Amino acid sequence: MSITIYHNPACGTSRNALEIIRNSGVEPTIIEYLKTPPSHSDLEMLIKKMGVPVRDVLRRKGTPYEELGLYDPKWDDNALLDLMIKQPILINRPIVLTPLGAKLCRPSETVKDILPS
Repeated sequence: MSITIYHNPACGTSRNALEIIRNSGVEPTIIEYLKTPPSHSDLEMLIKKMGVPVRDVLRRKGTPYEELGLYDPKWDDNALLDLMIKQPILINRPIVLTPLGAKLCRPSETVKDILPS
């Protein structure tokens, strides 16, 4: 079983999701996305698998979201993806990818929805 978590070890929600995955008996691939951001195409693929708009994956708290004016509809999906890659702090976390799908796991317990039983 292949599970990947886009993880920020400084984030309690991300740490909790990682613990839930490990408690399921799987050691996931851990990508510390602040150090190793996904590519534009990988992030786009993850968001498509989640079935959510790009804007739903933008992190607002503790980021330059407001100062960059990312609330403005002038920013299209490609521009937002580019910014998220250049400034990965803008990517909300944790994002978990399993064979059952991808999910932004906030709250962390929602990771159970995509873990095999």
